Amino acid sequence: MNWDRMEGKWKRAKGLVRERWGKLTNDDLEQIAGKKDRLVGKLQERYGIKKDEAEKELDRWIESVSPEPAPRQPVS
Repeated sequence: MNWDRMEGKWKRAKGLVRERWGKLTNDDLEQIAGKKDRLVGKLQERYGIKKDEAEKELDRWIESVSPEPAPRQPVS
C-alpha cells in the first residue's frame, strides 16, 4: 500500500498504525490526519528516534502492510 492510499483510508489505517506504534495516542492520530510527515514527526517525538530512522521504519511498515498485487489474467 502506498502512502496515498493510506492517507485516503486514514480512518481504517489508524488502527493498523496504532497496532504498530502503541505509544501514539488517539489525539496523535487525529492530529496526523493521514499526513506522512506528521506521522514521521510523531514517531520521532514518541520514540526518540531521528527523522531518517522514523522515515525508514515507516516505509518498511508500509511495504509490510501492502497487499500482494493480484495476478494478471492472460488475455485470450
